[in-house]
Amino acid sequence: MASFRQFPWMFVALAALGLSACNGSDDELPVSLTVQRVFPRLSFSSPVAMLQAPGDSTRWFVVEQAGQVRVFDNDPAVTVTDEFVNIDGMNRVTFSGEAGLLGMAFHPNFPADPRVYFFYTHTDATLGLVSRLSEFTTRDNGLTLDPASERVLLTIEKPETESNHNGGGIAFGPDGFLYVGVGDGGGANDGGASNQHGPIGNGQSLTTLLGKMLRIDVEGTTGAFPYRIPPTNILAGNALCGTNGTGLQSCPEIFAVGFRNPWRWSFDRMTGQLWVADVGQNALEEVDRVTLGGNYGWRCFEGTNNTGLACGSPANPLPPVVEYGRDVGQSTTGGYVYRGSAIASLVGRYVFGDFITGRIFNIAESTQPTLTLTDGLESGLSISSFGEDNDGELYIVDYGGELYRISR
Repeated sequence: MASFRQFPWMFVALAALGLSACNGSDDELPVSLTVQRVFPRLSFSSPVAMLQAPGDSTRWFVVEQAGQVRVFDNDPAVTVTDEFVNIDGMNRVTFSGEAGLLGMAFHPNFPADPRVYFFYTHTDATLGLVSRLSEFTTRDNGLTLDPASERVLLTIEKPETESNHNGGGIAFGPDGFLYVGVGDGGGANDGGASNQHGPIGNGQSLTTLLGKMLRIDVEGTTGAFPYRIPPTNILAGNALCGTNGTGLQSCPEIFAVGFRNPWRWSFDRMTGQLWVADVGQNALEEVDRVTLGGNYGWRCFEGTNNTGLACGSPANPLPPVVEYGRDVGQSTTGGYVYRGSAIASLVGRYVFGDFITGRIFNIAESTQPTLTLTDGLESGLSISSFGEDNDGELYIVDYGGELYRISR
């Protein structure tokens, strides 16, 4: 079958989605959708995210993995993009494989508050390959960012020789705090080369930021650290781990644990529920509904499969909401609960996809663990990310360089 990329002018109807282990109610049946190429005169280099600034629907921002953010008018006939910022200079961004500029978040009051946040991979002269969470500032009321304004908030050292499983998604939650999704550091089975992830793996270890969802408060400081810990974090009060991503005590930045590679996640704009897609190892891809203090299993579990790997004795690891096998997809990409107005039947359903197979899925937000997907909606795209506009409509970022919208 020809791919979307060959026929960008076409609407592609998506077939029914196979499900098993569901409750049989009507709301479990997938909604039939189409996807449509948008902004067809534009193309991007290895795009990994698209987003709008808070309260501003006139522009779109596209994050390119090599270190550049492009901005353009929200006009179907737009033909040009401008540079919002390029942080690739001064040897900042290490772009290779899964490494690079991976996440971007506007301060909720931008541009009145001039701060924008990025998560990217960097090669440090002392630590080697690290993940950085940094803050940049606009000097021109939001038209561009000043690349020289960087303030590094935290640094996470990666295991030696491992460049994958970085996570990289960042977003402000409905509570006003900044959330960060971080992978287990790389390698296989959360062990890495020479088992350098420790005796129980990074996902279950509380003394590392690897394999976690983090939550910090950027409105204050803690000593020399340019952030503080929300008082309701489960480990608040401990010494911060932001120097290199580890600590002698359990890290207070941790919001939830037990992730392999959380690749794209979001908050439901109506309920505030956090949905996280976690890329699997050899057998299962999964989606989790994440809450404060939750343990989502890795490396004890891959989806609902007990791995048999040493992982300590976690109390009550939580099963995924959704899982699917490698015959359906091989690298899950998180999406959004649809809250737009253009597709009434999709309202309240979580939409996500798979990077490798290009399949798109939608499930009821009320889905109870664990729904097993046995098929998907064919798109022909390499789905690196989903985007949500300020009206709640959903978009798809194709890693090949094009943008699409989910339609009826």
